[in-house]
Amino acid sequence: MAGADGDDSLYPIAVLIDELRNEDVQLRLNSIKKLSTIALALGVERTRTELLPFLTDTIYDEDEVLLALAEQLGNFTMLVGGPEYVHCLLPPLESLATVEETVVRDKAVESLRKISQEHSPVDLEVHFEPLVKRLASGDWFTSRTSACGLFSVCYPRVSSTVKAEIRQHFRTLCSDDTPMVRRAAASKLGEFAKVLELDYVKSDIISLFTALASDEQDSVRLLAVEACVSIASLLPQEDLETLVMPTLRQAAEDKSWRVRYMVADKFSELQKAVGPEITKNDLVPAFQNLLKDCEAEVRSAAAKKVKEFCENLPEDSRETIIMTHILSCVKELVSDTSQHVKSALASVIMGLSTILGKDNTVEHLLPLFLAQLKDECPEVRLNIISNLDCVNEVIGIRQLSQSLLPAIVELAEDAKWRVRLAIIEYMPLLAGQLGVEFFDEKLNTLCMAWLIDHVYAIREAATCNLMKLVEKFGAEWAQNTIVPKVLGMANDPNYLHRMTTLFCINSLSEACGQDITTKHMLPVVLKMSNDQVANVRFNVAKSLQKIGPVLDSNALQTEVKPVLEKLATDTDMDVKYFAQEAIRVLALA
Repeated sequence: MAGADGDDSLYPIAVLIDELRNEDVQLRLNSIKKLSTIALALGVERTRTELLPFLTDTIYDEDEVLLALAEQLGNFTMLVGGPEYVHCLLPPLESLATVEETVVRDKAVESLRKISQEHSPVDLEVHFEPLVKRLASGDWFTSRTSACGLFSVCYPRVSSTVKAEIRQHFRTLCSDDTPMVRRAAASKLGEFAKVLELDYVKSDIISLFTALASDEQDSVRLLAVEACVSIASLLPQEDLETLVMPTLRQAAEDKSWRVRYMVADKFSELQKAVGPEITKNDLVPAFQNLLKDCEAEVRSAAAKKVKEFCENLPEDSRETIIMTHILSCVKELVSDTSQHVKSALASVIMGLSTILGKDNTVEHLLPLFLAQLKDECPEVRLNIISNLDCVNEVIGIRQLSQSLLPAIVELAEDAKWRVRLAIIEYMPLLAGQLGVEFFDEKLNTLCMAWLIDHVYAIREAATCNLMKLVEKFGAEWAQNTIVPKVLGMANDPNYLHRMTTLFCINSLSEACGQDITTKHMLPVVLKMSNDQVANVRFNVAKSLQKIGPVLDSNALQTEVKPVLEKLATDTDMDVKYFAQEAIRVLALA
């Protein structure tokens, strides 16, 4: 970048200064994004002595420029001369860690965490740890929140005297006057606990956890729940009951639904962290309460965890606990007032069949699945149908068909066309789970009946459904099962049904391949070119254009071309237009 003149070596920094002072934010942003190029041009020494001081002094800009700068500096170690000079990056990042905009502070903290690893233990104590202290005791809450994210990265690599200071700073921030700071401390509590010696976890962290979990702000309390998972996994089993459980029980019954929601959301992790005995005695009743919570959001979060919770129960008492304590709550949720709750449950309830086995599934779960299959909310029905294979494995296809099939057939013939449409969309999914023989025996007639439904959207969806079924079951199945029925509709007195034949051929030709299309479908399409109804004739032209690429060139020239040429002279304008269009696209010279 520098020319022959000595003065030219100042060029990069001069341009950067100009661009960073430019009124156009985009220009300033671009120059920040080019920082590494500029640093390379300046060399490591001038980057340290000129570029970094300049950047530190000019930190007052649009948030997006500051965000880009905070990100860039995290990758600057080699550009300042490697790990022994990495501490030179601390001043600009320290300033960025105190700005008002949260995303900028978070990015600065992320970069500081990254470069902390590149400090030697000596540099960490001389340069990095004082920065953390300054941030932790800053006047503005912004710097104190940033400090919370830096304790855990320097704690393991400093001397015991400095460790004691860091613990003290963290304690102070946990009881800070500003809720935002306590929130930041609570969010890092679990992470900090993981790097502490076990004695200090018991003596320091537990008391902080208890205090934060009963903070006046629910946003602080709910973050303490998250820390509970980490803390519980660090403690020996005998300490959990006295040190963690009182706080966890309190959180599960917190007056704020957001805290209870967090407990429900983290339930499986908490269950693994506290182990089987505490789960049996404490978490089962807590889980029951969350499933019956007065807030739909909490019930929904708990419902999502039903399968996982049951899977993680101790094996010797799993079935008894589910049948005695959990199943009654699940039954209530099936008819919950909130569709989000019902939908969350429907996405996992089928998984209980593998845990409870055949007899319990038939007796207790099938009635619930049936109720959900008839739910007015489409998402609930979809979630049940999507997971049928779990039940299929447990009770077998015959049993499943006797119970669930009538419900599916009922929906398939529902008076509301949108319900019929929803079932059609699930059909390929069902077909895949039930297998070809079962499908032919029970569902094939339904799929064909939809092709002559009086609602166009249903006929269109049914056509699309056939194509997906052929993709699943193969061309040979199509030739034996589907194609004859579709082609039979070409003679239907209702012209709309005759048109459906053409739409099906358009969809099926590619999946069925050249042989079936040329031998079986093409003759029917050509014959329909003489139909009395102009709408059918112009759809013949469109079909020939669609299936043309599938046919062999001989059939195109000898059979398709004459028919299209004839249609191109039709008395109807539309027929004429589509025939000429097909000739053009297929390039039939």
